[in-house]
Amino acid sequence: HKRVYRIYRELELNLRIKPRKRIVREKPEPLAVPAATNQCWSMDFMHDQLADGRSFRVFNLIDDFNREALSMEIDFSLPAERVVRALDQVIEWRGKPQAIRSDNGPEFISAKLTGWAEKRGIRLDYIQPGNPQQNAYVERYNRTVRYDWLGHYLFESIAEVQDYGTNWIWTYNHERPNMALGGITPKQKLALAA
Repeated sequence: HKRVYRIYRELELNLRIKPRKRIVREKPEPLAVPAATNQCWSMDFMHDQLADGRSFRVFNLIDDFNREALSMEIDFSLPAERVVRALDQVIEWRGKPQAIRSDNGPEFISAKLTGWAEKRGIRLDYIQPGNPQQNAYVERYNRTVRYDWLGHYLFESIAEVQDYGTNWIWTYNHERPNMALGGITPKQKLALAA
């Protein structure tokens, strides 16, 4: 029995296994449905690669009311300064939102973005960690971007991706029917609301 116990210890079978502590998660908040344009925007990032293997990022911004694509920034690096610049460009022609919903990514929780939002009186709503369904509008839009064009082609340069993305946004907003809106385009929903 001593020999068996010695082998048992050598194989480290005598170590006590600690039970895992369960993480107590907060109850997820339901997804708010905006009643008007510019009430709430959603933003998120996507990742993909060029044909040569270099990674690039896609910053997506949509209006939750009519699911309209407001901006799509595509580049190798998109720090918080680029996010702020993209938001400023959209606000110039669209007007400012009451709130912007996003996940807890480093660009979105940065001091630069939070300071920018405070200065303009825009509320930043962060989803609960591990609950992407709370940002469902932009997550669904990301899936549409991935399956409609981003996953179909191998792009050679970042300029090629940017050109394709710009053209696709126009098609998405003006020609592509959205089943969540009852089979109409985001621009038609905007016209009906006016």
